[in-house]
Amino acid sequence: MDEAQKEARFGWFFRTMRDTAVPNMQRLQTACRTARIEVLYTVIEALTQDGRDMSLDYKISGLFVPRGSWDAKVLDEIAPAADEMVIPKTSSSVFISTNLDYVLRNMGIRSLIIAGILTDQCIDSAVRDACDLGYLVTVPTDACATLTAERHDWAFRNNRGYARQIATTELVEEIERLSRR
Repeated sequence: MDEAQKEARFGWFFRTMRDTAVPNMQRLQTACRTARIEVLYTVIEALTQDGRDMSLDYKISGLFVPRGSWDAKVLDEIAPAADEMVIPKTSSSVFISTNLDYVLRNMGIRSLIIAGILTDQCIDSAVRDACDLGYLVTVPTDACATLTAERHDWAFRNNRGYARQIATTELVEEIERLSRR
């Protein structure tokens, strides 16, 4: 793609990631770590080198991320700390293609903050499934991104009843206030 094509197709996404979503994810990381709230990551990553374990949706759409590849890594800007978990997933919903529910229940976790990308795919799927599994879900709307502003806004309109939606600043203030108790 030439620069104009990249800008037309991905410009909003990359600007939102750089200027808003990633800085807000960093703020949430810091607040959660300070308050001793578990921070956990999921990445799209096949469990096999040929991707035979990936979901049908990922196979059809050509979303193949080989095990151990650069594309399967968490962004450096929000890299996990020493003992934070990274769980590879092979479908849009982390709850469908991993043992995340089992892990969270083992740790006694009942409330989740879900942030990341893509708002209208992986985030939306995780929010809905988490809610259906009985978790209380909060989504910092400005710590998520997808390909267009329209898709981002529609995702939040569509899953409004599944999760509390809040700005990162408010959520960080809430975490700080509650952790002082």
